[in-house]
Amino acid sequence: MGRRRWVVVSALVGVVVGCGTGTPATSPPSTPSAVETPHPAAPRATAPDPPDLPDLPGAVARAVEAAGGIDLGLTVVDLDTGAGHDADVPFRSASLSKLLVAVDLLLSGEVPQEDVRRLERALGLSDDEAMNALWTLHDGMGAIRRVVERVGLTAAGAPADATQWGDVEMSAADVARLYRFVLTELPEDDRDFVVDALSGAGEIAADGFDQAYGLMAPGTNAYAKQGWMWYPPADLYLHTAGVAGGRYVVVALSRQSGVAEREAKDRLTGVTGALLSALSRAG
Repeated sequence: MGRRRWVVVSALVGVVVGCGTGTPATSPPSTPSAVETPHPAAPRATAPDPPDLPDLPGAVARAVEAAGGIDLGLTVVDLDTGAGHDADVPFRSASLSKLLVAVDLLLSGEVPQEDVRRLERALGLSDDEAMNALWTLHDGMGAIRRVVERVGLTAAGAPADATQWGDVEMSAADVARLYRFVLTELPEDDRDFVVDALSGAGEIAADGFDQAYGLMAPGTNAYAKQGWMWYPPADLYLHTAGVAGGRYVVVALSRQSGVAEREAKDRLTGVTGALLSALSRAG
C-alpha cells in the first residue's frame, strides 16, 4: 500500500508478407502452379483505454459544498498518481499530533515494549494518558521540531504551552505529507505497526468519545486517526485523517463553533462522504 504501481502495456504488431510463384517464360509447366491465397493482415494489438482519472478538484468542490460554511482544511492525495489538492492553513491538531510523536519515536531506534503498547493505544484508542506519558518521556516538543525537519512540514508548529500537545498546529497538507512519509519512507515493520494500529481502532475511544464519523463512519473503507478538542469559548476542533480505499490520503480538519457534537460529526461525515463518492465515480 502506498507504493506507486507502474503498468507497462506492450503492443505486438505482426507483419505478413504474401509471396507468389512466377511462371517460366520458355516452357509451360506440366501442371498448373499452386497459387497461394493471400491472407488478411493480422489485426494490430491495441493498448487498453487508460482508466478514467479522478477529478480531484471537482471532488473537493463537492466536499466543500457539503461543509456548509464551516472552517475547513481539506487535502486529498492520489497515491497511485501523486496528484492532489492541498490546504495549507494551520489548525490546532488535537489528537492528530499523536501521529507526529509516533513517527519520531519509531525513527529513534529501539523502542521499549511498554512504549510500544502506549503508542498502539495512542493511535488506535486515542488514549490521552498514553500520549501524556510518551510526550513527557520522549521530548514531545523536540519531536515536533525533528519531524517537521525530517518530513518537510510547512505549517506545523509546537504549542506555546509545552504541556498542551493538542495545541500542536498542522495544516491538512502537513498531515497528508506525514501519512505519505509513513507509507513510503518508514521501514516496513514500522509502517505496518502504524497502519495496523489505526486499522484496529474501535468506535469508542479511551475517553468514551464516539469515533464513528468522517473516515471512520460506518461503511467507509478506510483507516484513520481522529482528532477532537473543545476550545473556549465554544469551538470544537474535529478532524479525520487517513487512507481510503488503499488509494487516497484524505485529511479533513475543521473548526466548528456553537454546534452540538452530533451535528459537528454529521457535517464532517458529509464532507468525507461527498468527497469519496465523487472519487469513486472515476476510480
